[in-house]
Amino acid sequence: MAAEREPPIMGDDLFGLPPEQPQGRNADARKKPAPMQPLADRLRPQRLEDVVGQVHLLGPEGALTRMLERGSLASLILWGGPGVGKTTIARLLAQAAGLKFVQLSAVFSGVADLKKAFENARRQAEVGGGTLLFVDEIHRFNRAQQDGFLPVVEDGTVVLVGATTENPSFALNSALLSRCQVMVLNRLDDPACEALLVRAEEETGRPLPLTEDGRVTLRAMADGDGRYLLNMVEQLLSLKTEKPLDAQALSRLLAKRAILYDRDREEHYNLISALHKSMRGSDPDAALYWFARMLEGGEDPRYLARRMTRFAAEDVGMADPHALPLAVAAWETYERLGSPEGELALAQLVVHLATAPKSNAVYKAYGAARRAAKATGSLIPPAHILNAPTKLMQDIGYGKGYQYDHDAEEGFSGQNYFPDGMKRQNFYNPTGRGYEREVRHRLETWSRLRDRR
Repeated sequence: MAAEREPPIMGDDLFGLPPEQPQGRNADARKKPAPMQPLADRLRPQRLEDVVGQVHLLGPEGALTRMLERGSLASLILWGGPGVGKTTIARLLAQAAGLKFVQLSAVFSGVADLKKAFENARRQAEVGGGTLLFVDEIHRFNRAQQDGFLPVVEDGTVVLVGATTENPSFALNSALLSRCQVMVLNRLDDPACEALLVRAEEETGRPLPLTEDGRVTLRAMADGDGRYLLNMVEQLLSLKTEKPLDAQALSRLLAKRAILYDRDREEHYNLISALHKSMRGSDPDAALYWFARMLEGGEDPRYLARRMTRFAAEDVGMADPHALPLAVAAWETYERLGSPEGELALAQLVVHLATAPKSNAVYKAYGAARRAAKATGSLIPPAHILNAPTKLMQDIGYGKGYQYDHDAEEGFSGQNYFPDGMKRQNFYNPTGRGYEREVRHRLETWSRLRDRR
């Protein structure tokens, strides 16, 4: 009888443990690194407390630490970027909780693999054992496949640990999310990256051939990805250099990690929100940074032009009436020049909008007017402001009593322009900022004249 096929076991993540632990006299074999074993693999932690950069989860007061102390490991969704240790943590959680570790990838696995894993977990449970099922890239399973986890999670057949780089709120079923706790893994900060560099030097017995600013640059080039950082260390140690490399020399030799950005995923919305709020907060430096981040990530400059044109109308408004035509002009300049020359016009627009006086009074007034229009139905304008192109319309009162404002004192008649029977509304309340200061003064003057007449 042919042996049953096991679910496919995928490659390790940062510091991931190997699928099988050697037993007996071969137990020490894994301590000897293979000649071509990657540095990241050689440096994988053997304990949860050795994982760097996730103190909020694995420190003395960390959420996962407390969970293990209570002896109640819940099903989890580990959400974080590449190279932050998602697979590592899942493996070490299984080890700490005494569970069999089974790993699947949503990229390479299907329904048959899931069923096989569930069947094996049930057999494991029958002999008193538990299973931690780790699913990498769990967001790549469709909705129906995600629903397949619900019964085995509910009845405790498996402790599910899913890893995802996507926002679980958008990528996973609400039913699955309600049965799991979401743990957010941080990108590795500068101290965490430095800890990895120190470990790499201790493992290899060689100091990195870097000046201090070169070392800072190396950490920055990793962009929070520990695996990428250690891969660069391996490249660096293979170089034959006569003197330590400074930041410029290092940048010429090694490739910086590609910026994490996906134009139709969460990072896109996070960054446009940061740009919008930086401009609203009148911080041109931060706004330029997020603008540049989006362009460097491959964002379409036309999308940014459209969003900034909206900002000019919504957030600057009448406080600076020139902002809107300037936005359109910057957009048109980009269309004429293209990249990269046209991007300077958009950068100028970023600075103008960030430093302009702000008012959302028109935005609020329009919203209030729409609500009033929906509430009042089909009221017709008052007769005195209706045109009367025919004698019949004149006879029934169209246009009767209309006062021509240019002939009125101060060019203001003060007549009513709302429907008969509808109380006068005050939708637009200009601020005292920028050009709206003058607009506010005019409206106050006209209000006094209206009251007198």
